[in-house]
Amino acid sequence: MNFALANRKQKRIISVFLYAFALVWLFPFYTAIRNSLKVNGFQNYVDLFTSDLNGISLIGTFWNSALIASGSTFLLLSIGALAAFAFSKLRFFAKEAIYVSVLLCLAVPGVVILIPFYYILKNLDLYNTLWAVIFSEAVLTLPFAVLMLRNYYDNLPPELMESASIDGASKLQAFIHIYLPLSIPALINLGVLSIMWSFQDFLLPLMFLTDKSVLTATVAVNTLKGLFGFSPADLGKFNAALVVLGMPGVIIFTFARKFITSGITSGAVKD
Repeated sequence: MNFALANRKQKRIISVFLYAFALVWLFPFYTAIRNSLKVNGFQNYVDLFTSDLNGISLIGTFWNSALIASGSTFLLLSIGALAAFAFSKLRFFAKEAIYVSVLLCLAVPGVVILIPFYYILKNLDLYNTLWAVIFSEAVLTLPFAVLMLRNYYDNLPPELMESASIDGASKLQAFIHIYLPLSIPALINLGVLSIMWSFQDFLLPLMFLTDKSVLTATVAVNTLKGLFGFSPADLGKFNAALVVLGMPGVIIFTFARKFITSGITSGAVKD
């Protein structure tokens, strides 16, 4: 009985801590929403989407952000799944050494390779295009994708590959018809995280995009900050822009939280 009471007490303490932490996290968001409705109310949001500010269309910047998120996520999932499958199920020379080298890239700060990225993209005539950010985001996130998906593939029974070989399937056919369908939960989880990270990315678009026609939402809101004054109306519009900027991540997480919670520990436990 004492053990059950102790467990209940611990659960209550944990629940109180989680609710308090949630309130602390939600308070800035609530403040931004409240400030965005001051003076002109919902007209602040209408003005953001119906008028260009200094030649910048907020709808256009969100479209650019969506294209970048879609492109980088597609590359990340395609290359990451193939690489993780190879590291997990295939045998080739220096496999573990190459895999460790890939994981070591996780320890390299992104700002360290910004200058090499700049020169590479400039020489490829990709600077000031959406492809510059798409390739950069995919490359920086790829080591994490390989780590996550390889752990997932390692947890799948090795008999699957043996059965595919007996049936005469090639390694690529085994990947496409067996391993890829089985890894859909992990791929969805990784894809959702990639899209959220892309929408929130500020540094890479700031470095590689200067033309107003290709600005992303995060950079556009920061650029528009200088156009707003300190009047209540201008502060309302700026806070409305911040709220709109945060909505894609909230919406994506709301609809995909099931896959995130089920896939966040994918491959964490070895059989």
